[in-house]
Amino acid sequence: MPPVAVVGAGYAGMAAAVELAGRGVPVTVFEALAVPGGRARRVSAQGRELDNGQHILIGAYGELLRLMRTVGVSDHALLRMPLDLRYFDGFRMRAGLLGVAGALLFAGRIPLSERLGALRFMSAMKRAGFELDEDVSVEDLLERFEQGGAIAHYVWRPLCVSALNTSASEASAQAFLVVLRDALFGGRGASDLLLPRIDLSGLFPEPAARFVEAHGGRILYRTPVKDVDELKKEFASVIVAVGPHQLKALLPAPEFHYQPIYTCYLQYPASMRLHFPMMGLADGLVQWVFDRGALNGENGRLACVISAQGDHQQLGHEELAGRCHDELARWIPGLPRPDWSLVIAEKRATVACTPAAKGVRLAFPGVILAGDYTDPEYPPTLEAAVRSGVRAARAALG
Repeated sequence: MPPVAVVGAGYAGMAAAVELAGRGVPVTVFEALAVPGGRARRVSAQGRELDNGQHILIGAYGELLRLMRTVGVSDHALLRMPLDLRYFDGFRMRAGLLGVAGALLFAGRIPLSERLGALRFMSAMKRAGFELDEDVSVEDLLERFEQGGAIAHYVWRPLCVSALNTSASEASAQAFLVVLRDALFGGRGASDLLLPRIDLSGLFPEPAARFVEAHGGRILYRTPVKDVDELKKEFASVIVAVGPHQLKALLPAPEFHYQPIYTCYLQYPASMRLHFPMMGLADGLVQWVFDRGALNGENGRLACVISAQGDHQQLGHEELAGRCHDELARWIPGLPRPDWSLVIAEKRATVACTPAAKGVRLAFPGVILAGDYTDPEYPPTLEAAVRSGVRAARAALG
């Protein structure tokens, strides 16, 4: 079979490479860095190995989970929990025997009228097939269906910024509805939270690289591609799976608008544990806090995540770490100052998931694009990246 080149060893690129190698196609992956994973990878900082961000998977991520099984990733690499949103201030929403409907109906700290309104909202969206005649912002959609108050504060807006990495005032309502459709109505286990127990490179890209090499492919690290046209001379197809901010160096791509993700690691004494591996903060800068000790044995280490644009971008890293600690100390009595802290700022973590952005379609002669930003339906997630890689591989086969 004719050989295929894949530019970029992130989740999209490695998904494409696995699909091709598994079908006997000679595939060569070109990666500029020494570690695979792209914008979801293991990094070395201050002598420590950390993830460049904290990702949440859900049970509805069917393609990513399928490919993880294909390349031999153990089920123990993910901590699977039924949907359970817990906040430090006592709010909790969890899926029990009645599923998501029960989670909404029995969510504490939300007036009964809002809970019933949320069920009516979801029923209306289900009847409409989770499709809008015209895309609007998530905030506009919530206002249209009277989804303000506590239900928006604790549920809709946090879910929006977590899934789309874009604030509700700007985010695509259609993309948000796709996530709700698959997560809340996608069948058994679709709404489960899947928290990585290993680093993001080990979660899929590195096992995928071993799978590709075992099937006759090549992974060329520290090998940046500067000219796609040169690859076209050697390979029958070229899949470009670099981040959108890197695309312009290879192809005449447009300018994109980006949203950041800041992850602040705080190292406390090893005995410090949260009551639950993932806790929310309803007010302030930090949205979610992850107990890395409960997840992967990094005892006493908390990862505070701040998604989307905000005032935190004006703070220096030391000041931001101090703010994160102060917000935690408000809810954790006697919390000592951290032994060390480290902020990792991915300033171009994702393309802004706005109504205008979801309508953009890119095409270049002789090149197949892959990447989370290319998915016509999904927001920029690891699932969108993997889906795009699978589509690109099948296009190359076709």
